[in-house]
Amino acid sequence: MAALRSKLRFITSQHHHHLRHYSAASILNPDSKSPLSGKDKSRAALTLLKSETNPQRILDICRAAALTPESHLDRIAYSKAISKLKDLNHFSGIRSFLQESTTRPDLKSERFISHFIVLYGQAGLLDEAKRTFEEMEKMGIQRTERTLNALLFACVLAKNYAEMKRVFVEFPKKYGFVPNLDTYNVVIKGFCESGSASSVYSILDEMKRNNVKPNAESFGNCISGFYKEEKYEDVGKMLEMMKGYKMVTGISTYNVRIQSLCKLKKSGEAKALLDGILSRGLKANCATYGHLILGFCKEGNLEEAKSMFQKMVNSGLKPDAECYFTLVYYLCQSRDFEAALEMYKKCLADGWVPNFSTMKSLVEGLASISKVDEAREVIAQVKEKISRNVEKWNDIEEALPK
Repeated sequence: MAALRSKLRFITSQHHHHLRHYSAASILNPDSKSPLSGKDKSRAALTLLKSETNPQRILDICRAAALTPESHLDRIAYSKAISKLKDLNHFSGIRSFLQESTTRPDLKSERFISHFIVLYGQAGLLDEAKRTFEEMEKMGIQRTERTLNALLFACVLAKNYAEMKRVFVEFPKKYGFVPNLDTYNVVIKGFCESGSASSVYSILDEMKRNNVKPNAESFGNCISGFYKEEKYEDVGKMLEMMKGYKMVTGISTYNVRIQSLCKLKKSGEAKALLDGILSRGLKANCATYGHLILGFCKEGNLEEAKSMFQKMVNSGLKPDAECYFTLVYYLCQSRDFEAALEMYKKCLADGWVPNFSTMKSLVEGLASISKVDEAREVIAQVKEKISRNVEKWNDIEEALPK
């Protein structure tokens, strides 16, 4: 009898395993007959999540992929799923999914729990983030500065800066934590994002007292915060302070300054800063030009944006997808469809296609200037490259002038 029960248990467990395997495969890759590897599951999940708008289906995709924050792809998938569910106001789904994740035996470690605390913050569910932090002891997981930093970052993501300040002031004493560089950097970021950049002076003083040396990220956040509040004198003070720490002002710091100026619609000043950098022999990177291209596009100066793109290419740098997407989008917005088409062709040659709404704008724009053959060619290329939205493209093609 015992042997029979044991056999039945084995058959049942095998049956459940088969069902789980079947459902995962049917959700993530219904056309495939062979089982998916872990990486294939992650890739399939990420692709599906990008276009999925049904909250239950988003959860089914995540569960089918058995996501784990250990994998970079899975971390992106987790974040994408939480963002989508938040946009859909499906907070009960976020709660149940993250609750499941925190109770999975394979994910019971401080590293993974810290990641879930951050995801709660991303969803704006700060009470759940704090509860998870408080319950770690019950889970048998020791809290360290890593978890403290995760909770502080959750506060910043949730834009609850008052709570960030409270956690920073109270928790180190309460739990015996010693704030480290990451702790201070998160708090600096929070103060600068919240319009309280002047508070960083007291944080930098505390760091000095505790022998914690600020890094490029610390000063980058400070500089960004002061630019945002248009406190240019304080930007200068930060640059002087960097010299005091014998820190070389590298391209990452200049990129923060250039991006900040562009956000203030001072792209001309940002370009002058770039010219100064280049004249001193420092090399700009893709991010430098990307900030300037976006800045000039937003200010409606498309000629300067195109000039920056050419300068980047001439200097031997390879534009990234975001750079192409920005230019195609804004060229369409300014109704320069021929220039947008040329930029799209370069983008396609590098293996990227802008999103559906940008491409629709390009196709309809080309048709409006009697370039119907080019519009049809673009539709054919997009359909070949991306299997999504094929029916929508067929309808758009059908509506083009004959």
